[in-house]
Formats: sequence, C-alpha cells, structure tokens
Amino acid sequence: MQAGNSSSGTHVLKPVLSTLQLWGIAVGLVISGEYFGWSFGWASAGTLGFTVTALFIAAMYATFIFSFTELTTSIPHAGGPFAYSKRAFGPTGGYLAGAATLVEFVFAPPAISLAIGAYLNVQFPGLDPKLAALGAYLVFMTLNIVGVQIAATFELCVTILAIFELLVFMGVVSPGFSMANFTKGGWSGQDSFSLAAIPGMFAAIPFAIWFFLAIEGVAMAAEEAKDPKRSIPIAYIAGILTLVFLAVGVMVFAGGAGDWTKLANINDPLPQAMKLIVGENSGWLHMLVWLGLFGLVASFHGIILGYSRQIYALSREAYLPAYFAKVHPRFKTPHRAILAGGVIGIAAIYSDELITIGGQSLTANIVTMSVFGAILMYILSMLSLFKLRRSEPDMVRPFRAPLYPYFPAFALFGALVCMATMIYYNPLIFGLFVGFLVLGYGYFKMTGQQRAAALPIDMAAPIAK
Repeated sequence: MQAGNSSSGTHVLKPVLSTLQLWGIAVGLVISGEYFGWSFGWASAGTLGFTVTALFIAAMYATFIFSFTELTTSIPHAGGPFAYSKRAFGPTGGYLAGAATLVEFVFAPPAISLAIGAYLNVQFPGLDPKLAALGAYLVFMTLNIVGVQIAATFELCVTILAIFELLVFMGVVSPGFSMANFTKGGWSGQDSFSLAAIPGMFAAIPFAIWFFLAIEGVAMAAEEAKDPKRSIPIAYIAGILTLVFLAVGVMVFAGGAGDWTKLANINDPLPQAMKLIVGENSGWLHMLVWLGLFGLVASFHGIILGYSRQIYALSREAYLPAYFAKVHPRFKTPHRAILAGGVIGIAAIYSDELITIGGQSLTANIVTMSVFGAILMYILSMLSLFKLRRSEPDMVRPFRAPLYPYFPAFALFGALVCMATMIYYNPLIFGLFVGFLVLGYGYFKMTGQQRAAALPIDMAAPIAK
C-alpha cells in the first residue's frame, strides 16, 4: 500500500488486477450505454445530427482519457479525481471533485438495476421489477465484497459477452442495412442541414454522453492494479477505442435497419432494429434479448466497484465518516463502503414512484444528477492537470498527455459545453445538484479537525506489491 497508511491493515487494498482486467472494467463500466439510452438523442437531433454530436462527445472523451491517464498514473490513488484535485487545489478542491464523483457513481446504479429488473420482468411477467433490482444489488455487492480479483474476472467475462453480442447485432442487421434509411430526415427531421437543426444537436448531448459515461472509473481501481504505471494507460486507451468503435457501429447499423424514428423514444433500440430485419421469431433476436442483459450487468457491477472505492478513499481521509474506510480482514475489499452505496441505491429504487421532480420519476432525475457529477469532475480533473503541470513540473509522470496542452484544453472545452447545455435543459436538477454540494460542503467545514487528525496519505508514493 502507499506510504503513510495504517500498519494495522485497516486501510490496505490488494494489488492484484491485470491489464486485461482493467480493460474489462473500463469497457464494462460503460457498455450498457451502447444498448439503450443513446437513441433518445435521435428524437431531437435526427440520425445525422446526433452523429455529429456523438463524434464531438467521442472526441471530448478520447482527449479526456489521454489527459486523465497522466493523472491516474502519476497519482495512483483509489480516490481518483478526488486525489488529483486535492493535490492541485487543496482540501476544498478535493471535496468538490470527491463529491462530484460520488454523485456520479452512487446515483447511476439504481437506474441500471431498475433496467435489469424491467428486463427480467419482460421475460418473467410475475417477477416484481423492484424485487429483481434489489436482488441485483444483493448479488453484485456480495460479489464485490468476496474479492476484487473475482469481481474483476467476472466483469471481464460479462464485458466480453456484451461486446460479442453487439458485434452479432451488427452482423445480423448488416444485410438489410440501407444508408438511405439512416439519412432520411437525419437533420432533426429534415433531409438537409440547416441552422434549425443546431438546437436539437445540443439537446442530444446528454444522450451522447451516455455512450461513454463512467469510463474514468478505472482510476478508482489504481491501487489494486499490479502495475498501474503500465497497465492503466493500455487499459484506458484500448477501452476508449473499443467504445468509440462500438458506439458508431450500433448507431449506424440500427439507424440503417429501417424507419429510425420508431427507435428514437424507446429503451430497447437494438432488439427492435433487429426485429425489422429478421422478424419477431428469429433465434438471433431471442439471443440478443437474453444476452443484452450482460451489458446492463457489466455496467452495474463495475459501477459498484467504482462507488465503493470512492467512498472508501473519502472516508480514509476523513471527508466521510472513518467507519467506511474499514477493509474486510479476509477479502481485502472495502465492504462497508460497498454496503453504504447499496443502501442509498436500494432506498432510491423503492422511492422511485414516491418522489417525482419536474414530472419525472426519481431514477430519471438521478441519472441526470449523475451526469452533472461526471461533467463537474471532468472539468476539475483537467484543471488539476494544468495546475499540476505548473506547480509540480518535476512530478514523476509515467504517462504524459499527448499534444499537451491541446488535448486537455479540448477536453476541458467539451466538458464546459456539456455543462452549459445540461444546465440550460435541466435547471431544476442543476439547482438540486448545487444544493447537494452546498450541504456536503457544510459537513466538510464541520469536520476539519477530523481531517487534520487523519493519517496523511502520500498520494504519489509507489504502491507496494
């Protein structure tokens, strides 16, 4: 573990993850976004307009990941962005980045678990979707507690199955693919581009983000990587390239399968697109429907790993109660942090229909809240990169952001555009997000003495094997 940590073993994570497992986590965290959610962007932007939006967001994420990897390898810390912002801007910067990352990773799983429940309810109509969502939490929290090696191996397997299924989808629909179908009305309902298409393209930004949201969660596994300085850059870069290829592939092949407007406001665009080509009774379709579950499971399981490490890291340095920094004596996993995030998620599941905001269910709104957390974290991470380049030019940087300062500057610009767009279209949720940060800041100010007394963590120290 890192220098300065407790010798009692209370705060020790076990470095066991390989490069392939980290790649599996990187892709698995995100891959449910290739199956559903993104097609809502077609409703406002059309296929061609959304393609432009998606390529802009893909460029933002690619430049972000190339830049973020410099931070992850220089400061291999379970807190990820929290550690980078704390190093760059002090405790307040650490609080903001930590809180934003916590919002992103704690608020996303309830929606994914409900999607798992709804999916299983289609196959088994007698099964209560919320009970299935609860079962998903219990199963995958247990898997994460039993050991990170087991959890990461499982994540790798379901991720590979999910990728295989997306490739099967592209192959099966390709004989019926028509570019004319894809381009018809592709600019917000019009066949040719005009300035009238631009507002719809901006409105589609959140759905393009869904293609890549949470890939940065690999940073939270940095302390558990066998060789973070080598394996994290490979996992991140291979991961973003994999996801860009899959995002473009599923979007283009689904849009060219038939009338794309029928896929623009539904949660299962891939099965419906395949149905247009092979019919309702095809074995291919049934396989897609069943194996599509793997995409949801991969993201859900991976995000549990991410939120638990964030809670653990914040608790270890007294940004949250130290109770959650305890590591299981046998399994060497942050079991209390895993359970804490699960309690919040399960409460959200059973409050889904009891709480509505702006006419939408609780889970619909917390997904938007999760995106706000992610974008704020992206902004703070790129600012941290610029700050540390100036303030600590001699820091050991095993990987340096290529084309600096242009890559991180483009990533920062893209994140600012996303934030402005999200605020414009979701002012109420943004107000709640700011309120959450303000309440958390109150706790942060009241617990300064605990942080002063906490054992310091050397965030740039090498991880002991």
